[in-house]
Amino acid sequence: MTTTTTTIPPSTAPRTYGNWRKPQTAGLGGLGQLATIVMFVGIVASIVASMFAGLGPALIVAGIFGAVLLTVSVKDKHGQSALGRTVVRVNWLRTKSKGANLYRSGPVGRAKWGTFQLPGLAAASQLTEWDDSHGRRFALISTPATRHFTIVLATEPDGAALVDQDQVNNQVAEYGIWLSNLGDEPGIEAASVTIETAPDTGTRLRGEVEGSMDPDAPEFARAMLTEVMQSYPIGSATIRAYIALTFSATSRIGGKKRSAPEVAADLAARIPGLTSSLASTGAGAARPLGAQELCEVIRVAYDPAAALLIDQAKAAGDQADLSWTDVGPAAAEAHWDSYRHDGAVSTSWTMTSPPRGVVQSGILARLLAPHRDIARKRVTLLYRPIDPARAAALVEADLNAAQFNSTASTKPTARSTLSTRSAQATASEEASGAGLMNFGLIVTATTTGRAHEADARAAIDSLTAAARLRMRPAFGSQDSAFAAALPLGLILPRHLRIPNEVREAL
Repeated sequence: MTTTTTTIPPSTAPRTYGNWRKPQTAGLGGLGQLATIVMFVGIVASIVASMFAGLGPALIVAGIFGAVLLTVSVKDKHGQSALGRTVVRVNWLRTKSKGANLYRSGPVGRAKWGTFQLPGLAAASQLTEWDDSHGRRFALISTPATRHFTIVLATEPDGAALVDQDQVNNQVAEYGIWLSNLGDEPGIEAASVTIETAPDTGTRLRGEVEGSMDPDAPEFARAMLTEVMQSYPIGSATIRAYIALTFSATSRIGGKKRSAPEVAADLAARIPGLTSSLASTGAGAARPLGAQELCEVIRVAYDPAAALLIDQAKAAGDQADLSWTDVGPAAAEAHWDSYRHDGAVSTSWTMTSPPRGVVQSGILARLLAPHRDIARKRVTLLYRPIDPARAAALVEADLNAAQFNSTASTKPTARSTLSTRSAQATASEEASGAGLMNFGLIVTATTTGRAHEADARAAIDSLTAAARLRMRPAFGSQDSAFAAALPLGLILPRHLRIPNEVREAL
């Protein structure tokens, strides 16, 4: 028997990406740092109890600490322990008992000022508008609770249709360079990329056709264009992309806190450079989003029915004239696994694990594309650049923890050995100049009623499985996840009462 093998030239081999890694903590027997501390405290407490109270009380103390150890160490497929799930459930019951999951605004709402301000984490946010060095208007969102300022960029992605693979590889590389350079931006705190797909209202097409139609055109041609106007919007979708960049009030550590005008003056000179550097990443033409445009984006997110009214106003040559106090919902109610706002119902998922192994550049293509079972879908990638001065210490600590966990057992598992290799690769890449960044992903599916909610959930489960992502519904915090998926620049770890390190350990 003869076998013939074909070797793919290296230049045509598909490029793959991977080695995403979640930092570990050192622990004994595969336990984390928190579980190891609980174990040692339990051992010491049991010994002390046996010395002063006898064997019986010592066994009771050991049983109590053993039960606590089980609730901390036993985790589900999403990496959440029983103690963490219990804390989330108790907090949700407290929130629901106080009625904090309900929101009513407007003249008949509970707020004294009678406006439609944003709910939840973005309630205290303020919006101002300024000019950059090129004379373009840009909106500046200030969040007083965290002293953060956010600008939003609108992009026109070129897409991957009729694009050579070499060009796609170059765009991915340029995007990686752009993300790496964010860590060198003074005062940068976070960045988010939001891809939103929604049904096309057809108003823009109707205005374009009617404005260009010749009154003396043949009746057949006019009938054909009229049919196109009526039938084309059915099943079509619009795709929009936004990039939100969040900066702190201080440009450097220990620096003076700046006001909104001072931050705007600083960003006005930097926005042209940020937008021009996006051209080579495949983002297309990038421009800053003005206050009116940003108000329209947020208003439509909370009330999808407003999209038709806004498009009709633009087609008639009018302006929607929205302010920041008009973009919130008139009524909203957060449930355990969904969020109802005005006339729509949304469900948000958060990523608990990135794709394992290596993937190609189009791994998220199906997730980002429009879907017939989802009226409006947002996929938001969250980035938090790590300062280069801290990156080296973080990767070295992660490498030491991985090596300790691998050598703590006489027979290291294949998973611990692979984890050590991954930590070594990350440390090597960082030492050669690569940037380090925390990232996450939120998917929000919005439907026009609860009758379509089950179809939307099934669609998201299928799309995330195809993308090899492990996603989990944001149980008990659907309203916060919905706001975090919008281009508002909210950094969720900065709004937590419990430190993020403790929450990850739970």
